[in-house]
Amino acid sequence: MKKITIVLSVAFLFFIGSVITLHAWGFWGHHKINRLAVFTLPDPLKSFYEKHIDFITDHAVDPDLRRNLSKNEGVRHYIDAEIYGNAPFDSLPKLWKDASKKYKADTLMKYGINPWYIDSLMTQLTQAFRDYKIEIALSISADLGHYIGDAHVPLHTSINYDGQLTGQKGIHGLWESRIPEIMGDKYNLYAGKASYIADPLAESWKILRESYSEKDSVLSLQCKMEDTFPIDKKYIMITKNDTVKIQIVSERYARAYNSLLNGMVERKMRKAIVEVGSFWYTAWVNAGKPTINEFDRTILAPETTKKLSDEESRWLSGK
Repeated sequence: MKKITIVLSVAFLFFIGSVITLHAWGFWGHHKINRLAVFTLPDPLKSFYEKHIDFITDHAVDPDLRRNLSKNEGVRHYIDAEIYGNAPFDSLPKLWKDASKKYKADTLMKYGINPWYIDSLMTQLTQAFRDYKIEIALSISADLGHYIGDAHVPLHTSINYDGQLTGQKGIHGLWESRIPEIMGDKYNLYAGKASYIADPLAESWKILRESYSEKDSVLSLQCKMEDTFPIDKKYIMITKNDTVKIQIVSERYARAYNSLLNGMVERKMRKAIVEVGSFWYTAWVNAGKPTINEFDRTILAPETTKKLSDEESRWLSGK
């Protein structure tokens, strides 16, 4: 039977775009954030995470994969800050019990619970460390890295999360997936070492406030692109699985937009890496710095240890 080449309709392309935007940072970005966060840690915690770095990396995208399995999963990835007024990070109480009194839990659940869910996972991770529950600690760590990564994406703080309210549909995937997938291998992702966070919930709000302050630039700079960039150069057609042709934003367009953003995507990814490491480290310290390596019988092969050492050296040198 001859293969049939299918050209997707514009409507279906928009559908694909809306699905892609569900995955903050794309799979590549989330994998990279979790993996490099391991190198930010001090010993002996780093040696523990290094033994499980592939698990931490592979499971970085689990929360996105669960979206269709749980009705409550999606709201953990974002917060639609504009819903709470012109100065949402001043008017919205930081503690869940206070926020739910002012706006009701149903409202909070409808418009995103990212900072509170991060705080909940921190409590769970601290307890898992305290109880020496290694598998649970690793699973929570992978999830926690995902949600902290999401908090660094400006459009995860806006109800206009994909530019759908301003005629910019697809900008979400362009910013957090297309750009890093094209340019990520050249990023300098070294951002220093993890440090103790005195108030993790306050830190989550700080991250989101900064991301929110950048969302208008993300949108307005793309509008500027539309006024000057040749429309016939914006998209390219690629073939998937030898049978399906889909339209995606061209590399030329993505690079031009990234230039206008002045490296914002790279900076946000770098910050996410060190924040993820700092949250993991804080949970371990708050658990009393348990000697978890003594309860973990995992042993790395010498060649794997060498490979990780080389990888860390490249990260330290900005490569």
